[in-house]
Formats: sequence, structure tokens, C-alpha cells
Amino acid sequence: MPESILNLLTSCDAFVSGQEISTRLGVTRAAVWKKISGLRQKGFVIEAVPSKGYRLIRAPDLAADYLLPRVKGALWKDILVRDTVDSTNDLAISLAAKEGITPGTVIIADRQKSGKGRLGRRWESPGGKNIYMSMVIRPELAPRDVTMLTVLAAVAGARTIQKTGNIPVTIKWPNDLMLADKKLGGILTEVRADPDRINLAVIGIGINVNMRPADFPEELRNIATSVRSGAGHAVARNDIIIELLRELEHWYGILTKEGKKPLLHAWRKDSSTLGRKVRIAIGNTTMSGIAEDIDDNGMLQLKMHSGELRNISAGDITFLR
Repeated sequence: MPESILNLLTSCDAFVSGQEISTRLGVTRAAVWKKISGLRQKGFVIEAVPSKGYRLIRAPDLAADYLLPRVKGALWKDILVRDTVDSTNDLAISLAAKEGITPGTVIIADRQKSGKGRLGRRWESPGGKNIYMSMVIRPELAPRDVTMLTVLAAVAGARTIQKTGNIPVTIKWPNDLMLADKKLGGILTEVRADPDRINLAVIGIGINVNMRPADFPEELRNIATSVRSGAGHAVARNDIIIELLRELEHWYGILTKEGKKPLLHAWRKDSSTLGRKVRIAIGNTTMSGIAEDIDDNGMLQLKMHSGELRNISAGDITFLR
């Protein structure tokens, strides 16, 4: 019942009377009050005014019973929130293997002890400030198209923060969300696949939301930033998560129904990589040139100084002046 009460309270900005809640849910007024008290104990701020009723003022941070009704639909089926995990991606993969969790499950953590970035790098993951989440899906894609999941997540992430933070976030190939050439977020996609099908995909997204410059380790302060730094004020993690899951479902629907073209067009529009001089490190090899485009598989097309065009599937990019 708490989820139903929350739906009623968030369906309009005005007060909802206790009698209306009682009638619509088929319970007594005393039961309504008891459930309202339970929600308050969980951190929901609910105003009560005689003769007017109840109004939701604020939901607690990362509350699954607040988040899920706002995103549950064709793609997202469940949200699991944890205080501390080693890595949301690792937990998602482990739960999917051991417990067979439903595709469409979202795992969110307040803090990660061993957050994962690309190439085995550590992702700084303090509590109370950022978003660390992993989505478990069974995509209707051929294994050769798995890179589209990272492209999709990058577009969804950029569009989400552009809306919720009103800041010009861009995408740095292959998987970084950027603000003024500083890293604001990252994406890590991991899959379990047979030669002819993807059995499971986990899309991990980390976003620096309310970090201040002093919160970053000293070695990251010149290369990392946050939504708060760009917007000039704190931003609710709930708002970003809700919009992000909606954007992910939107673009996933476009990918599965219309194909790659609209998604790749959106990626190009938000890219901060294309058209720039770059140096790419691939293991012990480096090469430089102009980031010309991405192909239909999300590979970067690098125009070398010789005029040769090379397709790059992975690597670390440095922007050159």
C-alpha cells in the first residue's frame, strides 16, 4: 500500500484528502494514517493539514519504492537499492547468475568499495553524493551490435544531465560523459553471450552528481567534475535516476524498432570527440589524427596524417591542441 499512497500523492501538486485515499485504496482512515506514519519513518516528508489532507513534500534519496513507480514499464521491472557494495556491475552479474533476477532489474548503490571503470581502473565511489547503478537487460540484439548498448547509455546519460542539470554535457568516445573537457560520468557494459545471441547484458553507469572540487582526490581535481559544479547547485539524485531510466527506455525502444541510425545520429550530435585532433593509446601503441566519425558499429574512424582512415574499436583518447 505505501507505493499506492505515493502514487496518489505524486499524481498532483495539491493536497489529497485522507477520505479520498481511503476510498480509492479501500482501507480505513486509520490504516491510511498508519501507512503515512510508516512512510515518514522511512524519510518521506509528508505534510498533513486538517480539512485538506496530505501532500508529499520530499522523498528520501535513493528510495526504491519512490523510484520504481515512476519508471516501471516495458523495460524496467524492479529496483534494488543497497547502501554499500563492492561494485554494482559485479553484484548485478552475480545475482543474475545465482538467483536469476528478472531482466529489467536496476541495482543502485549509495557507495561502492571497488567501483569499476574501463580497463580495470578504479572508479572513485564515495557515499551520499553520486550515482552508481547497473541495469540488467536481455537485449534483442545480435552480439556484433553489443557496442550499441554503450552508445545508447552515453546518449541517454548526456540527454538526462542536459535536462536535469541544464548543463552542456557531451560524450567523449567511447564511454565518457564530459563537461568542459572534464569527466563527469562513465559507462561500463559487460555481456554474457553465445556466438549467436546475447544472454545477458549489464550496463553500469557512474555519474558524479554532488561532488565539490575538494571532494575529489587531488590527482583528479583537474580532470573530473560533477553535475553540481556545472549547475552551480545541488541536484537530487532521485531526479537524475528517474530521468535516466526513462531516457534509457526511450532510446532502447528506438534502437530495437528503428535500428541504429537514429541512435548514431544522436550520439554524433552530442559528441565532443568528432572533428578534433586526438591521440589514441591502444596498449603500448599510440596513433594520432582527426576523429572523423563513428561507423555503424560504434567504432571510431580516425583519419591519420597520411590520409588513411582507420577504424578503432577501443582505446584511450587524449585531445590535442
